[in-house]
Amino acid sequence: MVQRAQTHAPRSPGVTRQLPVFAVIGVLSTVAHLGLFTALRPLLDAQLANLVALLVTAVANTAANRRFTFGVRGTEGAARHQLQGLVAFAAGLALSSGALALAHRTLSDSAHVEIGALIVANGAATVLRFTLLRMWVFRGGGPRTGEGLSSPPVGADRT
Repeated sequence: MVQRAQTHAPRSPGVTRQLPVFAVIGVLSTVAHLGLFTALRPLLDAQLANLVALLVTAVANTAANRRFTFGVRGTEGAARHQLQGLVAFAAGLALSSGALALAHRTLSDSAHVEIGALIVANGAATVLRFTLLRMWVFRGGGPRTGEGLSSPPVGADRT
């Protein structure tokens, strides 16, 4: 059996496979975030309700993307992935908190305005989150295909 020299870095799963999965998880996370925000809003001010709702959904979002978008299984690296996911959370929090503050300052603090501001901010945060997860948190992770690749992906079960 002849082995071929590998002259390029192994390819991670294609963005064309990852984007639809990421989008479904993102929509579900956004709906959960907005639902939790709406439930908490009568009890908390907008910024604190957003913080709690986003934190809860960010942890679940990172776990779901780890498994389904990037194909990383097992517990190896899970804590590190969650910590790195919190960086993406912080970016999303900055965007959504800024959107809420801007909406309150220029428009109103009505529920419709707040939800609209969060939807816009979540859209921008989603692009940033996908980029951070793909290029930093899960770079090189997930199932790979191609000749000459012999090592399993980072964090994958080795069974």
